[in-house]
Amino acid sequence: MLRVTALAVFSCVLVPSLNAQCRPPKDSNEARLLAFYSAPIAFSPAGAPEHLKPWTLRVGGEGGPVPDPDPEIQKTGACFTQKSENTGLSPFFGRPRLTLALPAGFAVEASYLPPIRINDAKPNLASVALSWAQRIRMQSTSNGTDVMLRAHGTVGDVRGPITCPESGLQQADPTRPCFGNDPSLDTFKPIMLGLEGILGTAAYDGRLGFYAGGGVNFLRPVFQVGFTDGLGKVDNTEIEVALNRASVFGGVSAQVSRTLDLSAQVYSVPKDATTFRIGAGYRVGIR
Repeated sequence: MLRVTALAVFSCVLVPSLNAQCRPPKDSNEARLLAFYSAPIAFSPAGAPEHLKPWTLRVGGEGGPVPDPDPEIQKTGACFTQKSENTGLSPFFGRPRLTLALPAGFAVEASYLPPIRINDAKPNLASVALSWAQRIRMQSTSNGTDVMLRAHGTVGDVRGPITCPESGLQQADPTRPCFGNDPSLDTFKPIMLGLEGILGTAAYDGRLGFYAGGGVNFLRPVFQVGFTDGLGKVDNTEIEVALNRASVFGGVSAQVSRTLDLSAQVYSVPKDATTFRIGAGYRVGIR
């Protein structure tokens, strides 16, 4: 999980200023690529809306593949000299999750990936969410239709040799990218806030829950190069964008036992990426 698998799109011929700040247009390939890699990290709901007793704690986790971007958006041009690269921050993204049920239909969720190096990358990501669920239609004691409103946010970074991993270094030509002996130490910050609305319904005496929803993500991702070349020149080029993206998602939750649940979800930011996630949770405090 969270291993760097290939040269990122930003490993190309740098702009003249090695400590520059670049704010590319919203329709640029640099902006689209940062948005693409933000989508799989978005802190979407763990499953269908449910009504747990206050102070019940759900301990769980989730994971799913990170799709490959369209080769067209890998061609930079706004912040760097145009060049196409094969990209891939990670083939898989996973995280733990905690959900604490509160009175009056509220719940708070949290997740944290500590800065422990995994292969060549070191994540340090935190996510939180606050939700409110209300039953709008009662079909039986266990089955019903629910609506949920939810706000979520993610901060932190992933650090590693993204632009110039060891496999991409070269010592032949100082005018070409990645001239040097030491891999880069780059930083990707997928900063985002989101608002969502979710509609869910239960079946089979509450053992299955189906849901669908949508929302908007306010993205403020930052990418910073950290590379010192063979001549001692330090490149700290920073790329920042501000984007708003619509999201849609849907899934199913299965109550395997009184305390254990499984879930599957398709999550899509139509303008950027679509992925799926699977998860599981164990409830503590049910009486």
